[in-house]
Amino acid sequence: MDFRQLETFIEVVNRKSFSKAAQRLYLTQPTVTSHIQNLENELGTFLLNRSGKSITPTEAGELLYKYALNIINMRNMAQFDLGAHKGKIQGHLEISSSSIPRHYVLPLLLKQFTDKYPDVTFSLTDFDSKKVVEGIIDGVTDFGIIGAKYPSPQLEYIDLIEDKLYLIVPNTENYPWEKYHELDIDFLLENKVILREKGSGTRDLLENKLKELNLDLEALNIAAYIEDVETIKKFIELDIGISFISERAIKREMDMGILKPYSIKGLDLRRKFYFVYHKKRQLSPLSLTFRDFVIEYISTTPL
Repeated sequence: MDFRQLETFIEVVNRKSFSKAAQRLYLTQPTVTSHIQNLENELGTFLLNRSGKSITPTEAGELLYKYALNIINMRNMAQFDLGAHKGKIQGHLEISSSSIPRHYVLPLLLKQFTDKYPDVTFSLTDFDSKKVVEGIIDGVTDFGIIGAKYPSPQLEYIDLIEDKLYLIVPNTENYPWEKYHELDIDFLLENKVILREKGSGTRDLLENKLKELNLDLEALNIAAYIEDVETIKKFIELDIGISFISERAIKREMDMGILKPYSIKGLDLRRKFYFVYHKKRQLSPLSLTFRDFVIEYISTTPL
């Protein structure tokens, strides 16, 4: 067996799919199949159950998976330590993030990290909070930064920053109150509202807080469902609807006098952003370095 075969086997188990493993490893699907078959022939046993909708490891496959992870991690650790010994730390990180931290938190953090480790590259993927969690559990990504907790025994959450959502409106004569003024819930119910997509931490928080007031989303006059925060801001500016957005995301528009934030009486929309990773999956040396950097960064840098 060789490292490439073991890496392929690990990816197939993590993603429960030959095609997804091939996409992740930038290989053709026949190459992935060949790696697995050669591994099974060498070991003289079937490693994967191929029947059903998804691929699962056999008992022998589960045993090999544990050792394969250790073998690959030991190789990575050797490469990392030798690189560090020569004064050069390199590698690639897979990071997923929901929209607010991707725009307004991660750029600064990653700038500091890559200044310290200029030979490290990274991929940054934009998903809603729920998809970020699913990607970490499935092994698609190493780390995530999200605005909602989805409980799982496989995940470790670290508090990153505090945030607050406000009801955002266009800065026109139709909304004459000063910014941050507290409005009655009737104002929300009487105006057209733009919502984020399902799985968004922003939407989940709003929905849960409305339930505390014995309201649900059906009580709102919903004008649109939009994934992208920047698009939502443009729709608000054009007075197509109002929406709940993080204060961090509208600072520029507030400074320019385009948008205004308001609070809704009885609706506490404070939340936290979390740094999340898989606590049961052994992290590579580079991933450990990044995790420790983030923890130190959180404790020393105001965000």
